[in-house]
Amino acid sequence: MDVGQTSGNARLLPPPRSTARRLRLAGLAGLLITVLGAGAWFTHRFLTLVTVDDARVAADMITISSRVPGWVAEVRVIAGDSVAAGGLLVRIDDRDSTLMLHEIEARLASLGARRGELEARLEMVDRQTASLQAVSRARLDVARATLPAAEAERIFAEGEFGRAMQLMSSGSGTRQRHDQARSLLDGARQRVLGAVAEIQTAEAQIVAAEAARAELLVLHRQLDALEPQARELAAQRDRAALDLRDRSILMPFDGMVDRVFIDAGEYVAAGQRVLMLHDPARVRIEGNVKETEIRFLPPGTKVAVAVDALPGQRFDGVVERVGGAATSEFALLPSPNPSGNFTKITQRLPIRVALQPPPAPGLLRPGMMVEIEARRAQGRE
Repeated sequence: MDVGQTSGNARLLPPPRSTARRLRLAGLAGLLITVLGAGAWFTHRFLTLVTVDDARVAADMITISSRVPGWVAEVRVIAGDSVAAGGLLVRIDDRDSTLMLHEIEARLASLGARRGELEARLEMVDRQTASLQAVSRARLDVARATLPAAEAERIFAEGEFGRAMQLMSSGSGTRQRHDQARSLLDGARQRVLGAVAEIQTAEAQIVAAEAARAELLVLHRQLDALEPQARELAAQRDRAALDLRDRSILMPFDGMVDRVFIDAGEYVAAGQRVLMLHDPARVRIEGNVKETEIRFLPPGTKVAVAVDALPGQRFDGVVERVGGAATSEFALLPSPNPSGNFTKITQRLPIRVALQPPPAPGLLRPGMMVEIEARRAQGRE
């Protein structure tokens, strides 16, 4: 019985001190190994990698403004919408522009009708005066052809009359023959005068026809005067059409709407901003690198990009350019040091990284925080 009790009490005794000590030593050794491993991993990253945590997704943020003033009739989009190129974004009231365009087109049509009228009149005057000239020249030719015959007839009549006068003086001639010769002479003289008058009339008609053709010059000048008016009205029409087109604000590219600054029913002035857009297919990474590490990131350096919003997903990129001045040089408030006290602060220079290959449009959005990693060895090569 005593022996059994002794064996039961022996099982309840704590383990020897040597076993507990070995367990504590094993735990401390494991913790030390973990700390050393973490330190070695951190030291390896520090010595081989450059990490930039002050980086963001960036894109060209484009502000769309109205070129014309007017009341907003319709707003088709809201922030976050993806719109294809040429899609309607905002429509401004275009009733006045439409009426003005119709008025100018009507004036142009009236000017065209006036031009047609002048051209028809020009053709009519041309034909009439040309016909009158042709008739007058023909009459002149006939009159000129008649005059020599009339002159010959007058000369013959004068000869006959002279002989009749001689016969009458000698008493051999009769009074009847004398009167007949005189009558023939008078008729010949009248025919000569008539031929001369016909020639003068034909010449006067030719002069009148030439004067009438001077109206063609007047008509040509009137047609020439219509040309500047037509150009002026065409310019006004094009301006009115441009004003009408500008009242429909369209998407300039396949992009995304970031902000809408107006609502339907508001009045916008010329140049007032209406929308803010960006192209989701043309995003980039912009970061600020310490000046002590910028030598490791020259243009062409390959980097890895991790996005905070997409854990576990990494993107490849290439440094496109490095800024020419530190970011502090662009501060709104300068930091002079008139007192002489100085605290040296490591400055940062901006860099731009292009993702290769580009991510899917819309996956990365401007303003997202990212981290950039690059190998230090690249900067020494």
